[in-house]
Amino acid sequence: MAWPLAAWLSLVAATTMAQTPARFADNMAERTRACMACHGDQGRAGPDGYYPRLAGKPAGYLHNQLRNFAQGRRHYELMARLIDPLTDEYLGEMARYFSSLELPYPAPSASNAITPERLAKGQQLVTQGDASRGLPACTQCHGARLTGVQANVPGLLGLPLDYLNAQLGAWQTGQRKALAPDCMAEVVKRIPAEDLIAVSSWLARQPLPTDTHPAAQAPQGQPLPQALRCGSAPELHGGKP
Repeated sequence: MAWPLAAWLSLVAATTMAQTPARFADNMAERTRACMACHGDQGRAGPDGYYPRLAGKPAGYLHNQLRNFAQGRRHYELMARLIDPLTDEYLGEMARYFSSLELPYPAPSASNAITPERLAKGQQLVTQGDASRGLPACTQCHGARLTGVQANVPGLLGLPLDYLNAQLGAWQTGQRKALAPDCMAEVVKRIPAEDLIAVSSWLARQPLPTDTHPAAQAPQGQPLPQALRCGSAPELHGGKP
């Protein structure tokens, strides 16, 4: 009888183990699963073009955006409710986790109707700026490769056209704000709506470089005027991150 009893006990143990739910891993990947419902698996980006990529963005930038939602500078109730119970230290831990993820970017997919002349205007504003309006090139802050700058400046490539348009529009209407002085709020005031669309349309059509990491520092060039200083990225004008 010993062998059948031992076999039966083994079967009971195996069945019990199979019915016991597996424990969740105690790591940030598990804790941020709620983020992925909107922002895609591992923060790759949502499928609808409005929820941005989180993976690989500078940690300081991601942390600043979480703070902006928590402190009312950005308005989206779902985000505010999700992060309201969390400490600033924990928000920083989340930001560092998503920043550490290295995932391939999708190919550009923008296909909106726009003339070659308007695209050329967008490229000019991105790469050269417009001295007549006191506008620096986007590359002066977002890096020569437009992949962002450590530790607080995001990349502009690899973003859906709808997201770019939505965020530029939000700055125009005051729905999106950053820590004062808010350089982007001032920038969009100086660009007509049709030129903003030209900028976003050109950016959304550009392939990413082989190295998609944010630059270690911003390109050296003309210092930003006082009106375009960035409270959330003081390193762009000689301050400490």
